[in-house]
Parts: sequence; C-alpha cells; structure tokens
Amino acid sequence: MLLSNYSGCEFEAGTDEAGRGCLAGPVTAAAVILPKDFSHELLNDSKQLSEKKRELLRPIIEAEAISCQYVHLHAPVVDKINVLQASIKGMQDSILALRQKPEYIIVDGNKFKPLEDIPFSTIVKGDAKYLSIAAASVIAKTYRDDFMNQIHEEFPMYNWKKNKGYPTKEHREAIRKYGITKYHRQSFRLLPDQLTLDL
Repeated sequence: MLLSNYSGCEFEAGTDEAGRGCLAGPVTAAAVILPKDFSHELLNDSKQLSEKKRELLRPIIEAEAISCQYVHLHAPVVDKINVLQASIKGMQDSILALRQKPEYIIVDGNKFKPLEDIPFSTIVKGDAKYLSIAAASVIAKTYRDDFMNQIHEEFPMYNWKKNKGYPTKEHREAIRKYGITKYHRQSFRLLPDQLTLDL
C-alpha cells in the first residue's frame, strides 16, 4: 500500500525520471502534486505496471493532480552534463513548471540538489513507497515511451517502439549495422567493443 504523504505539507511534489539507462532518446522527468485524499488501486511504481495500466493511469493522474508536469532532456544535453545531472535537472525543471509551487519535494532515489528554498527528501525506491512519486514515474515513463514511438517512425531499424532506447541485443546490432543517430547518446558506451569501431 503506497503512502499518500511524507512531509505533512499540503502541496508535496513527488518527482521521478525515466530513461537513465538508455542508449538513445531523452531522460524524461516528471513532478506531480496529488491531493491528500488521492488513491487508486492500480497506482504503483511504473516499472511494476504493464504498459496498458500505465496508459490507463496517466489521464486519471493528470485529471486529479493539483499540478503535473514533465520535461524531456534530449541526448545532446545528457552528453554535455552527464546522465545523473540531466536526471536532476529534469526533475528540477518539471518541479519549476508546476502551476502550484510545492512546499516540500520528495525525490525517487538518493541524488538531488537544492531547488530555490524548497525543503526536500530523497527516498530510495520512493516510487514503490509514495503515491506522488509513483504518479511521477508513470507520467515520465508514458511520455518518454510516446516520444520513442514517435522517433521510431523516423528510424524504424532500431525498433525503439519495442526497446524504447534501452541496450537490448537487437538495438546494439542495429547500431553496429547502421551507426548512430542524432537521438543516440554519444557519451554512452553504445557497443561493448566500441573502441575498436569507427562510429
């Protein structure tokens, strides 16, 4: 059973990101402030949910949230500032975009940086403990998946519709065969034997 609130503050934002371990596509982060009485039996960490359940939950979260935002940080930004900093920046940017300024922030994981004067706590596996972080994980994951499905049409040979940019065997084979695209993260080790390849 997920908990509805950590801090006791009325406007507590949960934040999470998706796509950190991918070879292609953005890191997508989201922030959600839920009403204190929000509950939904399906809502859990997005990694535990089927795609169908995530798609079902997204409009419910968006309709019932006090405020909800997401941002994409694309491959050039990830390459420039590194994936951890991109995750933190994405979460901060999505929080700053909320219509309601949060009184408190709860962050999935153990890394965050102070944002304005808002107190925060990092919570390891927070997406499996708190509703607002779980909601943010669903928003981040579904909007990132939408983006990967969209760019799949441009470069179908990488099968991003299926692998969503993660380092599957098929994705690596396609990189080996076709090279990389503008959506690939060039700072990542795209192939196990990358140093011997002229990419």
